Amino acid sequence: MCTERYIDPFTDFGFKLLFGTPANKEFLIEILNALFDGMEVVTDISYKNSELFGKTPDDRKAVYDLYCETSDGSHIIVECQNAYQRYFLDRTVYYSSFPMQAVAKKGEWDYRLPKIYTISFLNFTMSEYADDPHYKHVVRLCDTRTKEVFFDKLTYMYLEMPKFNKEVDDLKNYADWWLYIIRNLVRLNDMPTQLIDKVFERFFKVAEIARFTPEERMAYETSLKNMRDYNNTIVSAEEKGANAKAVEIARRLLAAGMSVKDVAESTQLTEDEVISLK
Repeated sequence: MCTERYIDPFTDFGFKLLFGTPANKEFLIEILNALFDGMEVVTDISYKNSELFGKTPDDRKAVYDLYCETSDGSHIIVECQNAYQRYFLDRTVYYSSFPMQAVAKKGEWDYRLPKIYTISFLNFTMSEYADDPHYKHVVRLCDTRTKEVFFDKLTYMYLEMPKFNKEVDDLKNYADWWLYIIRNLVRLNDMPTQLIDKVFERFFKVAEIARFTPEERMAYETSLKNMRDYNNTIVSAEEKGANAKAVEIARRLLAAGMSVKDVAESTQLTEDEVISLK
């Protein structure tokens, strides 16, 4: 049973309700334009099939959170990743190849590709940017010598939400506001009074759990449970791995002649756990 006033955007149900339905596409258009900051101007979008298949039945398929096309033909993949996944970057690059294949035409074709954007909202920090305090990373193919963009039709944007720690008084533009809302929505009791835009008023109404139908409420609570179960599984696996490493180190220290007390202090194991390894 959820007790929050507003939906959690990092649940599968929440993200798709807020940004992946034609009735709410204005929210996605607004946040895309805020994040693009002039790099692309989106006036309208159409949602496309979120499952794309390879050329043969044996090929793997790509399953997106959101996949849309702008009115001028650009393709935009939007992903919401709640927990770390090994080879996540590989997956985003692989997924971006499917729109390229989809526009390929039989017969005469000049190989002209549309612009393809992959935008990932991450509820974790990336190991690739562990020492980088910036939360937004825009990646394109570039010349390694000149550092100039070599191919501007393929763009990846990674948003590390845990690094976005701005408070309301620090928010300077629409992008800041949208990221603040996504990061904090589930913890808010009311829409911040500083927001006077009608789009945000509509957004908070859509996000209010009390307005859900019984079916929507059940679907959301199921999605919320699935997210929490998955996160707990990840945490448990990490703790298990850390414990296994501590046990391995403890065995080596005992074999080297270190006392039980010193081994316990060095590995954060209890003395009883260390004694059981002897």
